[in-house]
Amino acid sequence: GAMAGEDEEEEDDDKDIIYNPLKLPMGWDGKPIPYWLYKLHGLNQEFKCEICGDFSYFGRRAFEKHFKEARHQHGMRCLGIPNNKVFAEITKIDDALKLWKTLQEKEQQQDFDNEEDEEFEDKDGNVYNKKTYMDLQRQGLL
Repeated sequence: GAMAGEDEEEEDDDKDIIYNPLKLPMGWDGKPIPYWLYKLHGLNQEFKCEICGDFSYFGRRAFEKHFKEARHQHGMRCLGIPNNKVFAEITKIDDALKLWKTLQEKEQQQDFDNEEDEEFEDKDGNVYNKKTYMDLQRQGLL
C-alpha cells in the first residue's frame, strides 16, 4: 500500500510546538492530555458549586471529591450547616438551607416511642427505658 509519509512528518512537527486549541489540562509530561482521556474523565463537564462561591469543578471525580475539601467545608461553615454526607451533591445555598431546616424540624418532631422514650426509675434511682425496665422486672432483678 501507499505510505502516507506526509502525515507522519506533520505529527512529528506537532511534538515541538504545544498546540492546545481545546485548552486541555497538561499531563505529567508537560503536554496536553489526549482528548479521549479528557472525555473519558468527563473533564469537558463543568460543575459549578454556589456554596464554594460559584467555583467550577471540571469532571465528575473532581466535583465529587470537592465536597470533602476545605473550600466547600468553609462555605458550609459560613452557612452554619454541618458538612456531612446528607449534603453531598448539594451545590445551591438555598437547597442546603432548606434541607438543613427540614432535618432540624424532623429532629424536633421525632415521634415519641413508648418502648424507647418512656422512662422508669427503680428504688435506687436508676433510670431505664420501658423495655429494659420490664425485662429486668421479669427476671426479678428489680
